[in-house]
Amino acid sequence: MAILVNADTKILVQGITGDFGGRHAKLSLDYGTKLVAGVTPGKGGQFFEHNGAKVPIFNTVADAARETGATVSCIFVPPPFAADAILECADAGLELAVAITEDIPIKDMVRVKRVITGGKTRLVGPNCPGIVTPGEGKDSAGGCRIGIAPGYIHRKGHVGVVSRSGTLTYEAVYQITTRGLGQSTSVGIGGDPVNGTSHLDIVKLFSADPDTFGIVMIGEIGGNAEVEAARWLKENCTKPVAGFIAGATAPAGRRMGHAGAVIGGKEDTAAAKIAIFRECGIEVAETPSDMADALIRSANARGAKLGEKDSQYV
Repeated sequence: MAILVNADTKILVQGITGDFGGRHAKLSLDYGTKLVAGVTPGKGGQFFEHNGAKVPIFNTVADAARETGATVSCIFVPPPFAADAILECADAGLELAVAITEDIPIKDMVRVKRVITGGKTRLVGPNCPGIVTPGEGKDSAGGCRIGIAPGYIHRKGHVGVVSRSGTLTYEAVYQITTRGLGQSTSVGIGGDPVNGTSHLDIVKLFSADPDTFGIVMIGEIGGNAEVEAARWLKENCTKPVAGFIAGATAPAGRRMGHAGAVIGGKEDTAAAKIAIFRECGIEVAETPSDMADALIRSANARGAKLGEKDSQYV
């Protein structure tokens, strides 16, 4: 089990003929991802080739989905055209669109959000590292890698990771792997103020997933999404949860890195979010280097396990 994607998920890449999209398409193929199609308008009928793989390219998402059975798109389309690329996924009825593109205008994302809300297509991102569900092979290859996250740091296991920050996603994943545990799925939801999937959406999926034994939730200053998720977890989830909030020294009113990382209300500060995490029973990591250990502390306190073996949480 995993959430959102698994080893059998068929994906397509919008922007596969671009330098960035092509580079990461190759890495996904190397990981064993079932990349079955590419989409670049005007280049339909060509092929994307890598190490013996020959991926057909289509002019539209609808054509690619119909011909190959792809249900998920990874979007590497430049910012001025990325919103339309997301909406094309919705028009084609895909299950999931993962938008890696950063710097999409907020007004474009407001339009996208209005269209996709309540529809079939879930959006992860934009400005996100994507999703990885590790497989069984060497370095957990043979799973599903969508986006830009380094596949080799992942290890198949039972810890779910959700984060607004790409680099902190990688840090948490690496720590979990080096502790001898592993991930069910890691999800980078992106740091933009208008995104498609929230912390709450993902922790609900992890809570319901029988193969996810513990959760690491990474947030930052700005907005109240982490607070919303923490309060839901307190009322609805018995699994061990660790949290980290970035931006403890950020001044109010100044955007820090991500477009959504700006303190605008009393629950937007790192201190407020950390206090609420603790009130909700979430074990707080004091520094980024403490994230996996915080989860282990939470598991120990609950008498829970994070791996297949009873001893795999100490």
